[in-house]
Amino acid sequence: MAKLHFRPYIPNQTVLFPQRIDENIASNDPVRIVNTVVDTLHLEGFNKLYKETGRCPYHPKMMLKVIIYAYMNNIYSCRKIEKLLLRDIHYIWLAGNEHPDFITINRFRNRVKEEINNVFTQLVLVLADKGFISLEVEYIDGTKIESKANKYTFVWRKSVEKHRTKLLDKIRILLEQVDEAIAQENSVAMLSDIVDELKEVLEHQPATKDKEQKKALREKKKQLKELEGYRDKLTEYDNHLDTLGERNSYSKTDPDATFMRMKEDAMKNGQTKPGYNLQIGTEKQFLIDFRLFPNPTDTLTLIPFFHSFQHRYNRLPAVGVADSGYGSEENYRFMQENGIEAFVKYNFFHKEQRPRYTPNPFHAESLHYNTEEDYYVCPMGQRMNRIGTRRDKTASGYITESARYKAQNCEGCPLRGSCFKAQGNRIIEVNHRLNQYKRQAREILLSEEGIKHRGRRCIEPEAVFGQMKYNMAYRRFRHKGEDKVTMDFAFFAIAFNIKKMCAKLLKAGKGGTARIICILIRTIMTQYTRNIAAYYQISEKRVA
Repeated sequence: MAKLHFRPYIPNQTVLFPQRIDENIASNDPVRIVNTVVDTLHLEGFNKLYKETGRCPYHPKMMLKVIIYAYMNNIYSCRKIEKLLLRDIHYIWLAGNEHPDFITINRFRNRVKEEINNVFTQLVLVLADKGFISLEVEYIDGTKIESKANKYTFVWRKSVEKHRTKLLDKIRILLEQVDEAIAQENSVAMLSDIVDELKEVLEHQPATKDKEQKKALREKKKQLKELEGYRDKLTEYDNHLDTLGERNSYSKTDPDATFMRMKEDAMKNGQTKPGYNLQIGTEKQFLIDFRLFPNPTDTLTLIPFFHSFQHRYNRLPAVGVADSGYGSEENYRFMQENGIEAFVKYNFFHKEQRPRYTPNPFHAESLHYNTEEDYYVCPMGQRMNRIGTRRDKTASGYITESARYKAQNCEGCPLRGSCFKAQGNRIIEVNHRLNQYKRQAREILLSEEGIKHRGRRCIEPEAVFGQMKYNMAYRRFRHKGEDKVTMDFAFFAIAFNIKKMCAKLLKAGKGGTARIICILIRTIMTQYTRNIAAYYQISEKRVA
């Protein structure tokens, strides 16, 4: 009868792992591409973040590799990364068997929060250098991502202004009781001077045994204490207004976050939550630019976002594609003046393309306009002459002009009920410049190239948001403060682009080994090195 044999099992042996730990890592594993890409990046800017004396820190390349690879695998917690450095063979090999703890990992992220944006820019330039992207077309869209802040720590501008007005009235009444001559002083500085002066007067009051004088002294001390409380509260309201700036709200635990309505509304009640408006630019589903904004709407973000692109790459994109949330006169004018071909929709563009769409004959845009003599004709054939110009200022300071036209006599008109319902003769306001931009946008959007970009836009930033939120579980920021949130998303954007590059290379290789891919990446980075010095020279000149 044959004897049963098992393979030797000695868990306490001296050497448990093989001599080369990467023997157990697949040749086409993305960890090898991460290792190759980071090895060839220019990280000289990291050196100024460390001191020459003291204990030797962990190598920044090693830390960067580990964090990027963790983000590629949907791991954003420093404690989880610390555990993987002891358990997962990919992380052990990538870190060279180093074991930084979670505090060290977190400190490294915060240390490089200013430089990590340059690393992201370098990676995008690498992708452009080898034809993954062109940096000529930018598909722009935004989404709101919730902050780590408590959703019940809100401060509202209207509430602060209302309570501050009421407090000023209380201060005025109290000062009238103390001294009528100073009743009009309501600034914090003057109020502090008044409190200090009253304190000094009360401290030098002579002692007395008269009941009436004692009662009056107690009343003055009570008023002084009340005035001190009002002063402190007024200071608090002024600080709130300084923090708000141009915003309507902010969170006490994350003052950079603004309360917005999120798409992910679990309670279905439209509850506002603290968050940031994340704007991204994509091409071929690669992230080529990103920036965070405090305002919930997208209209005012387009021009600053183009400036962000220019700051990164020293030029603007040749083509900009965006949805109707960005279609304003200010944005159209900026793109036209800067030579950007704008495939940007405007409000009602989709409605106009419906087969059964019928324009409202009473709407101002449907009325006949005589360009030479500058007047409109109402549906009844009555002439509407120009009576003036109305100027408005947007939140960004841009001045819009609308021409005003008035009908001569609308009394007794049979179409009055359908035309308008206000008293007197009808007045319309028309922004001719915006209408001209809309006509140009309609023409370019309906062209063959416009149809191609419109179809592409749906699968560019929208697909990136889907992969980010659902595939990579990046739905909420894990830091407080705009600088730290930007740093965290920069790490995520680098990991996202490398992950996308790995997928495209493996798909193009059709089963080829990662050794060939790594050689290709190394070649890419070698060729890119020749151009990166010029980029840094330009960046240094720009900073100077």
